[in-house]
Amino acid sequence: MARIEINIRGLFATPVAAVELPDAEARNAELRRLILERRAANPSVQASNAGGWHSDRALEEWGGARVGEILAAARQVANRMTADRKGQPVYPTWTTQAWANVNGPGDANICHYHPGSFWSGTYYVDDGGCATDPALGGEFEMIDPRGPGPGMYAPALKFAGEDGASVGSGETIRPRPGLLFLFPSWLFHQVRPYRGSQLRISIAFNLGLAQHPGQDESVLS
Repeated sequence: MARIEINIRGLFATPVAAVELPDAEARNAELRRLILERRAANPSVQASNAGGWHSDRALEEWGGARVGEILAAARQVANRMTADRKGQPVYPTWTTQAWANVNGPGDANICHYHPGSFWSGTYYVDDGGCATDPALGGEFEMIDPRGPGPGMYAPALKFAGEDGASVGSGETIRPRPGLLFLFPSWLFHQVRPYRGSQLRISIAFNLGLAQHPGQDESVLS
């Protein structure tokens, strides 16, 4: 039989971007101090956190210049990941909302999404040892938006190719200081229980639109 040429495309992909921010050691030392001081003086907000401490969503106001650096980097990444319906680059005026999370032994974040935003993301201040010891857990897990997929019928099978391994399940990101990543706000995600004895500290944020570009061209630069 003659060789059959097959054209395979990965349709409906979900973009997730990751970047290592420079000057992480100095930035994280300042942020760790600020966040833990805030935690000592303020009770936790109850959101997705199962245990742990969740700050108010005004981190951009009390977090200082270092939080501003993180959000500026997030907006740059978002601009590179966003286009109009014709595929042309757009540069929206992003609105931002940010908060801090501190997880100790046994703490986690339940599965959730972030309504009212376009991009969401996380920056790691302290991994609590997760980066070098997988036994400590604390991974950030993103759930396949297609649902359980073929795993319901044939759990031993997957789609061919590198991106097919997690079909019907999830992908994880292991925390490490200085790592910033963005994902669509509608993507279900969670933080697995942290089993270390230290503190896992992260900053979460949302990027939204003051107005949709199609409604008012003034949001484009």
